[in-house]
Amino acid sequence: MTAETQLPQATGSCCSSTGSCHDSADTDAQAGTVTTVYQVSGMTCGHCEGAISEEVSGIEGVTSVKAVASTGRVTVTSEAPLSDEAVRAAIDEAGYELAGRA
Repeated sequence: MTAETQLPQATGSCCSSTGSCHDSADTDAQAGTVTTVYQVSGMTCGHCEGAISEEVSGIEGVTSVKAVASTGRVTVTSEAPLSDEAVRAAIDEAGYELAGRA
């Protein structure tokens, strides 16, 4: 009986409206936010992570930034999709290079 009541819930899509199946995408989509992951060249330490996070956080609409030097990935959560040029400019200002979306 429990399986029958859970079956309709299990048939829904796990993907966000953007077609992403990342774990954070579902939660973010429900909260009305957009999460984008970028690949950045040149990060080697915590100072690099902080410099990038500070610059990208200054973009209007950004609600959180997580930079990880070991992977070169920067995860940005925002209220709406960001222009790649705005993100590129912020990363350039921090002294690093945006390689593209991860």
